[in-house]
Amino acid sequence: MTVSSTPGPSVSTFVPDSPAAWRRLLIAVAIATIGCVGTWSIVVMLPKVQADFGGTRGAASLAYTAAMIGFGVGGVLTGRLTDRLGIVPAMGTGILSLLLGYLGAGMSAALWQFVAAYFFIGLGASATFAPLMAEASHWFVRRRGIAVGIAGSGYYLSGALWPALIERGIADYGWRMTHIALGVFCAAAMTVLVLVFRSSVGKSQPRAPGVASRPSVDLRLSPNALTAILSVASFACCVAMAIPHVHIVAYCGDLGYGLARGVEMLSLMLALGVVSRIGSGYIADQVGGLATLLIGSVAQAAALGMYLFFNGLTSLYVVSALFGLFQGGIVSSYAIVVRETMPASEAATRVGTVIMVSLLGMSFGGWIGGVIFDKTGSYQVAFLNGLAWNALNIVIVLLLLLRARRARVPHRAGVPG
Repeated sequence: MTVSSTPGPSVSTFVPDSPAAWRRLLIAVAIATIGCVGTWSIVVMLPKVQADFGGTRGAASLAYTAAMIGFGVGGVLTGRLTDRLGIVPAMGTGILSLLLGYLGAGMSAALWQFVAAYFFIGLGASATFAPLMAEASHWFVRRRGIAVGIAGSGYYLSGALWPALIERGIADYGWRMTHIALGVFCAAAMTVLVLVFRSSVGKSQPRAPGVASRPSVDLRLSPNALTAILSVASFACCVAMAIPHVHIVAYCGDLGYGLARGVEMLSLMLALGVVSRIGSGYIADQVGGLATLLIGSVAQAAALGMYLFFNGLTSLYVVSALFGLFQGGIVSSYAIVVRETMPASEAATRVGTVIMVSLLGMSFGGWIGGVIFDKTGSYQVAFLNGLAWNALNIVIVLLLLLRARRARVPHRAGVPG
């Protein structure tokens, strides 16, 4: 496997699983931790924005929906850009979109303008998620699962670190100024980190054909058919996943515990999501992506069901912690499954497509949760709706796993990919 590892025209040998690979990975995680703030800021802003614009919970939740659609569509676009030109141009595009989106949100005069701005915020954040996970999968062979999990953990690190800072910013300066400050800071910090990253990986260029390798798992399905099946599964699991993610802050406010308690639960949930994502990567290196995906899906359903029976303050902390610990590795497991079953040369595009549909599921789940609350005055039906979608995901993944066990091809350790 040869890629440019230093700036300039010379090309040197890059060794997978090497210290250089780990350095790249750490820089990538730092970029993602900043860039993914766009997927979490609306969760904290939701009650204030709703009150300011005078809309319903469902209408305000459309900003999250727009962010997830932008995040998903952007994942495909920046994934394609990564496969063709490299990850650095993709991240540069994301920085510009993130900056414009936050400035637009802070200056919006109507709810529809705020919602539209969040589409560009999600679009900007997308370059730091699916394309980075796919890119990291090329730097590792023996530790690919852990590497992809770590690359994807920036999403949860962002959710664990940013909500409390955003809440403080809203309290001190208001949600408008907080949006503008987020845009300026993120653009500046990410630009510096991307320049450091570029000096590590060398000039951005299309990946050499020799990097691609045969899939290690043959499901005897065409890449397009398998992408479609994985997309349906990811949509279903993320409808369920979205309900605690999007509504836990508002849910705590409705129960009388205060928004700050909800923010703490969200941060706890996402901090343990980091542990789950890395742990799932380790498990995937041992048993494969599909088995890991099934474990995570079943565990998520169990934790989601607990919200139906526990609504005390302490119990909500515990359930939110369990939810974060159980579901954190699911999305990164899809990236691992794609790398195990499809050509490496299409990795960023295929991962981006599956993640796009999963984020459509997140956006739909966040929106429908708000609509159900508006209709019923309770989140109980929303949790039941999530469990039904989660069951569909479990069935699809189980069928794929059974198919994989019947059609396994040998995988030689150390084959570059």
